Amino acid sequence: MIWQIEFIILTLVVILGISAITVRDLLGAAILFGAYSFMMCLLWAIMGAVDVAFTEASVGAGASTVFFVAAVFHTTRRTKD
Repeated sequence: MIWQIEFIILTLVVILGISAITVRDLLGAAILFGAYSFMMCLLWAIMGAVDVAFTEASVGAGASTVFFVAAVFHTTRRTKD
């Protein structure tokens, strides 16, 4: 049963990673990166690396996402597309 959950989360990690680098909106990329980090946190926790999962949750899904979203809100667009 556990390998099905790992496979689903791994599939979501791949989809979110590809989506984060292909999306054209910066805010959307920052949100997808946060979701990617959260899924990686779940994957680390399932594999038993709880210390790595905690670090990924606090730094990757928490602080980095907040900083990326703040940086996006402080930038302006030159074109309106």
